[in-house]
Amino acid sequence: MLPDAKEMIRALVAKPSVSSLDSRIDQSNRGVIDLVAEWAEALGFDVRIDALPGSSGKCNLVATLGSGSDGLVLSGHTDTVPYDASRWTEDPFVLSEREGKLFGLGTADMKGFFAAALHAIGRFEPRHLRRPITLVATADEESTMAGARRLAERGESLGAFAIIGEPTDLRPIRKHKGILFVRLIVDGKSGHASQPDLGINAIEGLQRAIVALERWREGASARFVDDDFEVPTPTLSFGRVEGGDSFNRICAHCELSIDMRLLPEMDHETVLRELGDAVGDALVERPWRFEIQPAGVHVEPFSTPTDTPFVQQVEDMCGCSAGSVLFATEAPYLAKLGLETLVLGAGDIKVAHQPDEYVTMPAIRRATDLYANLIQRICVEAS
Repeated sequence: MLPDAKEMIRALVAKPSVSSLDSRIDQSNRGVIDLVAEWAEALGFDVRIDALPGSSGKCNLVATLGSGSDGLVLSGHTDTVPYDASRWTEDPFVLSEREGKLFGLGTADMKGFFAAALHAIGRFEPRHLRRPITLVATADEESTMAGARRLAERGESLGAFAIIGEPTDLRPIRKHKGILFVRLIVDGKSGHASQPDLGINAIEGLQRAIVALERWREGASARFVDDDFEVPTPTLSFGRVEGGDSFNRICAHCELSIDMRLLPEMDHETVLRELGDAVGDALVERPWRFEIQPAGVHVEPFSTPTDTPFVQQVEDMCGCSAGSVLFATEAPYLAKLGLETLVLGAGDIKVAHQPDEYVTMPAIRRATDLYANLIQRICVEAS
């Protein structure tokens, strides 16, 4: 017997599971995984917990109810972003309720999903399943995507169809942009500022490189357009620049951090090569040295065709067409496993990653109904 959905969300929120590239605040997700495992086992699932290699306390859960390889996967991540407790009205790890909203870190993004998914599954007797249900809970979506990457590396057959329960206001999402973080490094030669000809100023090289990158951005925006997105072109944003150490010393080294959002038809390796060519042409006049390298983990763009029976089923259930979002998810990794994937979950992405994040119980109940409907159609009524 499962606890009611609100109590499940309360218990999940109380288990800190922050993931971060900063090891000082990075945390294990094991507490959340153990709770989900306990509830899944109570429903009769065969539960497997996989520790991620080279990580401290990070793990995935794969739980299966029924047999076969052509069923429905309900998938979500167990981690949250870091938080600033001083900006929260109340303790982010203690579920609070005001004006019909449940506040707590991860309520929308995306611990509430597990309560909705498990309660949907709990409506069915395992013996009535003609296709299996698989529940997946991953680690580190908010930082390295290590959990989803591990699933893709294993190449395991999880099912035929997948729903990722990220907060979408219960609108089905069939495509999103990819993320590519890039670091541009420009090296010159130091020297006394009173004799600039004796040095090679890396900042001046970076200035030329930025102009070249802006031109590349303009060209890419003309070549790649997808009106399904609110921002229909790829984006390139300069996020951080650092270099130099003194007023009177020629700067010998500087770095620029770049955020890029790529459309589904764009390949990140081709983009990196084009950026390198553009910067190389801009710096050819003087002997600056430069390097363009990916920084951290990139996420591929994602797109699912509109005309498949699965997409049309979900659209009919939700009463709207499948759309697109600008944020990234684990969908590309499930798609690599051959799963036809959509993103569909309770909550609003606008409150995710924010103080006083919340979800509402009516949204959780509607998500539960939608997931149960899918289980009925795919796993019970399947011939």
